[in-house]
Amino acid sequence: MMKQADDFERVSLGFFPTPLERLTTLGDSLGITLDIKRDDYTGFGGGGNKVRKLEYLMADACRKQVNVVITTGGHQSNHARMVAAAARKFGMKPVLVLRGHQPETYQGNLLLDKLFGAELEFLDPDGYFTQIEGAMNAHADAAQARGEKALIIPLGGATPLGALGYVRAIEEMDAQLKARHQLPPEVIVAPTGSGGTLAGLYVGARKYWPDTKIVGISVSAKAQWFQARISAMAQDCADLLEWPQNWTPEDIWIEDDFVGTAYGVPSDGGIDAIYRVAQAEGLLLDPVYTGKAMHGLISLVEQGKISAGSRVIFVHCGGSPALYPFAQTLLEH
Repeated sequence: MMKQADDFERVSLGFFPTPLERLTTLGDSLGITLDIKRDDYTGFGGGGNKVRKLEYLMADACRKQVNVVITTGGHQSNHARMVAAAARKFGMKPVLVLRGHQPETYQGNLLLDKLFGAELEFLDPDGYFTQIEGAMNAHADAAQARGEKALIIPLGGATPLGALGYVRAIEEMDAQLKARHQLPPEVIVAPTGSGGTLAGLYVGARKYWPDTKIVGISVSAKAQWFQARISAMAQDCADLLEWPQNWTPEDIWIEDDFVGTAYGVPSDGGIDAIYRVAQAEGLLLDPVYTGKAMHGLISLVEQGKISAGSRVIFVHCGGSPALYPFAQTLLEH
């Protein structure tokens, strides 16, 4: 008998189900039916998509009786901020190894990291990818030397276990649409920075909405890298569930034209999308993830890659604390 996502141990962190909200003004202007999954409303630790993954990952940490939780991300990492909050909730010490130079001022997610009492280490952006594994392992070794048990959570909580959180999100949206007597979406659009959210969406949608297309808007890497990573993670997640699914890189739809100059740096198109959604719907996006992803959605509709009249769900992954460090950039745009 196949397993369900609820068969795996998880702790309760978020406020679920999050709303599935119709964006009438924006959708009408684009010529599509547009709903938004409000995972900025998951609540815990400032909210965002990582809460769904951390329910599984922190259950694993609790079972292993961990004292120190170590993870990584960019300067304004939503994931790192929520790991810090989750660690504190369960009496663990958070250690965050972040890509970027030590800041002069702590704003946005960095301020929240400080409030949660996280130990912060900053790595030079150019050397980050060669240094990060050693840096996190060094913190784990130091914890062990103190007689403590450490757990390293990968970038973005992107693991097959964490991806179960977005299998559950598909189940949640399926129930919401059925309660409204609405059809499944033809397209789901979501930002992708580490791949775990997309992997879960793909696995869940293949089971519940097999005709739905999923588009990942890259905010960091090239499409080919994400296709290999997400297909492997989706395969491992499906294997965990014992669902008869097979995934190849060619199955994964990634758009990588909306990153801008670099990860974590606001793009002109992303800022335009932030202003447009704020003024059309009173809804806040962020410059690192959701602004760029909405720029992607708008552009794909304009290009005809998402057909006129399509039923579309945009997954809001949270991140509004990252608006504030970029205030000057946003105002000067």
